[in-house]
Amino acid sequence: MPDPSEFDGAARRLVGRRAIVTGAGAGIGRAIAQRFSAEGARVMVADVDGRAAETVSRDLGPPAFPHMVDISNEDSAAAMIDRAREAWGGLDVLVNNAGVGVAATTPDTDTTDWRRVLDVCLTGTFFGMKYAIPVIRDSGGGAIINMSSVAALVGVPDRAAYCAAKGGILALTRAAAVDHVAEGVRVNCIAPGTVDTPWVQRITSGYDDPEAARSAMEERQPHGRLVSPEEIAAMAAYLASDEAASVIGAAMVVDGGMTAR
Repeated sequence: MPDPSEFDGAARRLVGRRAIVTGAGAGIGRAIAQRFSAEGARVMVADVDGRAAETVSRDLGPPAFPHMVDISNEDSAAAMIDRAREAWGGLDVLVNNAGVGVAATTPDTDTTDWRRVLDVCLTGTFFGMKYAIPVIRDSGGGAIINMSSVAALVGVPDRAAYCAAKGGILALTRAAAVDHVAEGVRVNCIAPGTVDTPWVQRITSGYDDPEAARSAMEERQPHGRLVSPEEIAAMAAYLASDEAASVIGAAMVVDGGMTAR
């Protein structure tokens, strides 16, 4: 299991919390699952890649457990929430992190790719919220953390579908926050800049010069590097904790200053 002392100054703020993290088999999702576990949460490691979910869950150790889910499929998303309720008797936190992206302008975006990005990123977030909100409400309240992006705030070159999906997540987050705050369900989103994950490697590999593409990503960051998954996980842990009790409908930007330019 992760060593909580690794997180300097961070208390175990999530002891006993029951949390689902989607897209937890790698990258940001894995870092969030690790951070939540280190802060005392019980974590469902949910991912479309069942083996990856099992590996992360095994690394975390009990009480974490894996669950294979296709978040773009309504029945699969509903079954994920049902399993959490059956395993724990309720749910306190949902992190809608699963996502995909393609590198293309609007005219160059294949219609199939467009639908997949919207299905996984936006519709998947909707399905997660649709089925989790009643359970979190009936469990006494809790938090939903959606993964938006700076691509919801500014135009990012060659990311037409991704910008559209992440913009939709931001709008959905705000709508749900207003609708459900009185029920004790806090809904927020994180807007990362470019994060150093396997997704970046997949995107840059599609360019003629992958190293130049990565360098361009780094140059968009005023602090000169990509954001780390652990930095996003730290924000997620804060939003899941009682320290964020008055943070509602917010887009928490973690982008190394990218949008400050």
